[in-house]
Amino acid sequence: MGVDVIERPALDGARGEKTDGAFAGFVRAGTTLEMKAFTGVSGDAGGYAVPREIDATISRVLTGLSPIRSIAQVVKVGSAGYRKLITTGGTPSGWAAETAARPETASPVFAELVPPMGELYANPSASQAMLDDAAFDVEEWLAGEIAAEFAKAEGAAFVGGNGVNRPKGFLSGPVSTAKDGTRALGTLQYLPSGAASDFGAAPDERLLDLVHSLRAPYRQGACFVMNSATLARIRKFKSNDGMPLWQPSLAAGQPATLLGYPVVEAEDMPDIAANALGIAFGNFTAGYLIAERAETAILRDPYSNKPFVGFYATKRIGGCVADSEAIKLMKFATA
Repeated sequence: MGVDVIERPALDGARGEKTDGAFAGFVRAGTTLEMKAFTGVSGDAGGYAVPREIDATISRVLTGLSPIRSIAQVVKVGSAGYRKLITTGGTPSGWAAETAARPETASPVFAELVPPMGELYANPSASQAMLDDAAFDVEEWLAGEIAAEFAKAEGAAFVGGNGVNRPKGFLSGPVSTAKDGTRALGTLQYLPSGAASDFGAAPDERLLDLVHSLRAPYRQGACFVMNSATLARIRKFKSNDGMPLWQPSLAAGQPATLLGYPVVEAEDMPDIAANALGIAFGNFTAGYLIAERAETAILRDPYSNKPFVGFYATKRIGGCVADSEAIKLMKFATA
């Protein structure tokens, strides 16, 4: 005999709450939304995945604050073991008559590219009273704080990081005056400025030499990278016919150019000084690789520093030079 089931409306206290977009509730009160272990321990260790809306906001702000990220190649990885294969030479070929024998040619040579990885972290905090304020936009504040910390750290690492538990910057590797095809893999070519700690007698010619030291395929999409102090010096230079080398933008949304190429201001680039590699020119999409995990992990800690609530955010990120022929440097030296 069957039992009739009577449908009754759920009591108000038994109604399930919608958790979509409720990350603000977790930040303010610590309510559990979705628990994911971002280490090898269990979920009660406190690992939480940042919702997609928060992570997207962080990425957008990082693009504006970290200039190298906006011009480099960025790949999303699922672990720290990212590898990339590159060829160090083309496939040899040869000429032959119509009926002549075709001997075997050499095979391409591969090299493994392993960007050094490190864990980037930020640890902002706020009082519980401020988090309880309903008029306070917690999500926007949290994204801005984490983005500012991450941008400052990764911007410095992409330029001059030593590769130990962090990315290896493009200025940290070996450099040489040897031309393309004769340098070791990973070695960047530099051109001297013509003076020990300044530009030489013809700075416009030195900058033109720097531009044309980059082969034509790489010049499609190339740009200059320097800090604002170096750019201020260059903006005063003029060619022999009196025309300034730096040209302001003539249309909204178009960047100013130097010798026809856009300039990216990165304050982590060295100032003009003896033996400083103060100017870079190249196609950074081909020349520099950034590998990062797809999401940011965040831990809410209301206990360690009462009455403040700490937000410990981490992200694994790596970087290195991918193509040493795609980036050229100017060294303030005579040779």
